[in-house]
Amino acid sequence: MATSSSQILALQRNSSEQNRFIEKLMTKICSFYDEKSLIDVTFKFSNPTALVPAHRLLLAAASPYFENLFNGNQGTNPVIEINDIDSDIFEHLITFCYTGHAPITVNNVATMLNAAIVLQLDDAKNHIVDYLMTHIDEYSLQGAYRLERETQCEVLRQKIFEYETQNFMEISRSDEFLKFDVEKLQRILVSDNLNITREEDAYDAIQRWYNHDVPARQEQLPLLIACLRLTQFNVNFLMTQIQPLPGCELLAFKALSWIREPTVRPLINIRFTEPRGVSASNCGEKTILALCSEMNLKLLRYNKTEDKWQEYASIKMDHELYRTILKDDNLLFVGGNKGGVTCNVVRSWNIRNKTWQNLPAMNQARMAHCLVELNGEIYAIGDYHGNNALSSVERYTTSDGWVFVTSLNVERSYAGAVTLNGKIYAMGGYNGNGGLKSVECYNPDSNTWTFCADMTNSHFLPSVAAHKDHIYVLSRRGAERYDPQQDTWSQICSLEVGLGWMTCLSLDNKLWAIGGKSKSVGNSCVSVFDEENFCWVEKCSFPESDVRSCFVVPESLLSSM
Repeated sequence: MATSSSQILALQRNSSEQNRFIEKLMTKICSFYDEKSLIDVTFKFSNPTALVPAHRLLLAAASPYFENLFNGNQGTNPVIEINDIDSDIFEHLITFCYTGHAPITVNNVATMLNAAIVLQLDDAKNHIVDYLMTHIDEYSLQGAYRLERETQCEVLRQKIFEYETQNFMEISRSDEFLKFDVEKLQRILVSDNLNITREEDAYDAIQRWYNHDVPARQEQLPLLIACLRLTQFNVNFLMTQIQPLPGCELLAFKALSWIREPTVRPLINIRFTEPRGVSASNCGEKTILALCSEMNLKLLRYNKTEDKWQEYASIKMDHELYRTILKDDNLLFVGGNKGGVTCNVVRSWNIRNKTWQNLPAMNQARMAHCLVELNGEIYAIGDYHGNNALSSVERYTTSDGWVFVTSLNVERSYAGAVTLNGKIYAMGGYNGNGGLKSVECYNPDSNTWTFCADMTNSHFLPSVAAHKDHIYVLSRRGAERYDPQQDTWSQICSLEVGLGWMTCLSLDNKLWAIGGKSKSVGNSCVSVFDEENFCWVEKCSFPESDVRSCFVVPESLLSSM
C-alpha cells in the first residue's frame, strides 16, 4: 500500500488539487506539533536543559539520521538523550522539519550548519548556506572560509566558489586571497564565469599571489598560468610577461604558435583557445557527440539542422572495455582491458585539437566501473575481477591524483552512476551472484554512501541520465525514473533495445535515447521522451549499432570539422 501511495503522489505532484491536499496535511501535522498532540518521541538535553517533543514518522522522512536512529537499538525509547547539539539549535531544526523554515541569524548560522550536517538535514543545510551567503557582508568572507574548512560542507564550498568568481576583482586584492592553496586558485581561474573585464586582470592576480611567497610557489606558477586564456594576449605580452616566468616558456611558445600559425593549430595541445564564456560547459548551442565501437573508435556528431549524424573523428585504440567521461574540452579514457589484462591507465583526448595526453593512473585497475564528475572531481566506482564485483571507489583531482574514498555498501560491476544535486547515485549492475535492484547515494560532505529505494527491476549495464531533477534508467529490462525528493521509483514507457549498447542524456530540456531499436525499420535510432504523452518518439536513424557513450557538447567545440 505504501509503495502504491508514493507512486501516485509522485505522478500527481504538480496538480493543484494534490498541492492543496499536501498543504492541508502539513498544516494539520504542524498543529499537532504546536499542540504537542500525538507525540511519540521526546529528546532530552542538558545544554541547556530542555525537552523537545516530536513525531518519529515525520523526522524519519526528513532525515536518514533520524531514520537510522529510530531503527536502532535505542530508537524505540520514548525519551532519547542528545548530547552533542545545543537544545535551542536542535529545536530550530526540528521546526524546520515541520515547516521548511528556521530562525537563522548571523550569530547562530555556524552552529545551525554544523547541527544540520550532523542530523543529515540536507534541505535545512541548503537553506542555512543560502542565508549565510546573502548575509556575507555581515558574517564576513573570512568567517565563511573558516566555516567551510571546519564543516567540509560541499554546498557551502560551491556557493563560496560562485561568490569568488563573481567578486574576483575584490577578493583578489584581499589578504585572504594570498593564503589560497594552488588547487583552490586553479578552480577559480579556469572558470568561464570569472567576472573580469580583461584576461590581464587574472594575470595580475596570479602575480600578486606568486610574489607573496616566491620560493614556495615557483613550481606552482605554471599550473596557474596554464589556467589563463593565453591566446587572448597579444604577442608582445606573451613574450615580455609570460615567457620570462619560471616554467612558463613552453606555455608561451604554444600560445605564440597558435596566434602566428593558424594552419598548425590542430597539432598544438593548449588548454584554452577561446575567450572566457566559450567552453564545453557553457557556450552557445549544444549538440551530441557519440562514441561508437571500441578498438576502432568512431566519434559521431549530431547535426540538428539536418537531423542526421556526421563523423567527427576516428581513433585507433589498443584496448577495450574502458570507460569515458567528458572533462572540460577533453574526453578521458579510464581503465579497460588490454590483451586480457585489466588496466589502470588514464588518457585524455582533446576534442578541439585531437591530441592525446597521459594522466596519472588509477590505484585500482578497472574495466567494469562507472565514471562520474562531481564538483570538478572524477570518481571511478566499482569494478569486476574474476567472479567478484568490487566496491572500491576512488576520486581524481589535479593536485592529489587518484585517492580512495569510502567504498560502496554493495559490490557492483557494470552498474550505472549519475550526479544530481551535488550527490552521486550508483544503481543496478552485477555483484557476482546476479543482477542488482539496489541504489545508493554518495554525499561528498560526509564521505558516506547511503541506500535509497530499490529500483523496480534489476538493470545490467543501464544507461542513466539526470533530467529535470529526476534520474532515468534505461536497459533491456525496461525503463524507470527516480524522484529523489520522494525516494521513489516509477516505471515509464520502455524502448526496444537491440543487441548493441544504448545511452541516454538530457539536451534542450528533453530526454534523449541514442541506440535503441527502431520499431519502424528495425535498426538503431534516436528517440526523445514525450513527457506529456508518456511515450518515446523516434527522431532519426542512428548509423551505428554499438554506441558506447554520448556527451552534450557545444557546437563551437566541433567547429573544426
